[in-house]
Amino acid sequence: MKHAAELFPGLLLSAALASAAFVLADLPFVKDTLHVSALLLVILLGMALRTVIALPGWAAAGVRFAQRPVLRWAVAGLGFRLSLGEIVRIGGPALAVVVVSTFAALAFGVWMGRRLGLSSKLATLLSVGGGICGASAVVAADSVLQAEKRESALALGIITLLGTIGIVAYPWIGRAAGMGDFLYGLWDGASLHEMAQVVAAGSSFSKEATAIATVVKLARITLLAPVVFFLAWQVRRAAPPASTTRPEAGPHVNVSPVPWFLVLFVIFAALNSTGWLAPELVKQVQRADVWLLCVGMAGVGLQTSFADLGRAGWAPIGAGAAQWLVLASLSYALAVLIVR
Repeated sequence: MKHAAELFPGLLLSAALASAAFVLADLPFVKDTLHVSALLLVILLGMALRTVIALPGWAAAGVRFAQRPVLRWAVAGLGFRLSLGEIVRIGGPALAVVVVSTFAALAFGVWMGRRLGLSSKLATLLSVGGGICGASAVVAADSVLQAEKRESALALGIITLLGTIGIVAYPWIGRAAGMGDFLYGLWDGASLHEMAQVVAAGSSFSKEATAIATVVKLARITLLAPVVFFLAWQVRRAAPPASTTRPEAGPHVNVSPVPWFLVLFVIFAALNSTGWLAPELVKQVQRADVWLLCVGMAGVGLQTSFADLGRAGWAPIGAGAAQWLVLASLSYALAVLIVR
């Protein structure tokens, strides 16, 4: 009971910020014009509060709980966004475009980030976020990397900024290049950051392109599990041989070689792919999971101030932009090859 009492105030604060971001993200102007996700909004709200006042001691335990266990359950829930049947229907060549371009961009993103002097964790967060599925991928990767709070927030902000630029630029580029619906949809889904951004950029082109882009984006999201499994293996391999514990977790909590929330992610994806669940139920679960993600990211925002981000400089933006350019160029080139 004492432990629960310590967690409750900080969890309540995180939940309140998550709910506020959730409501704001559903406003027509925010949703249809700005295309800003609830995840970014909750980070901004948390950082704004943290910039004005220090995190109170009574909230610290609950905020940390939101940023770790709650966030990991939310990452597991991302599996309900996947349907393997839909992904198979886009065909082998299109899947090859997604796999080749994504993994090439992931490798390049990490390399470029390190070349620009970023920490390995920030370079990886930017790379995974830009290469797979934006904010959700940053959250999933950070759940095993455990980067500094400001690095998580910085990666989320940069990914959102670049993806928002893409919403405006992609339809214009697609028409200027004379792309058809399939080519544009494949390129959009294979290279833009967030699912919401992919849909927004597709909607400005055609309904057919939007449908193709959505499925292609789902194919990219399936790569999240193997990539985060790999990151977890790297973290475990790099840990000192004499210790298999996390310092902040205490001496009795072992580091699992297979993160439990990723196992659940795969199970939930498989369950969702069976078609046994009612579509309306899946929508409600997905919406609840977004709220849980917001609760977790509120924990990140409440431990990061805008001053922390200001000290990062232009190098992270340069790394994210360079990776996006490589991903967009390579996926377009490969898409042209299979369309012709």
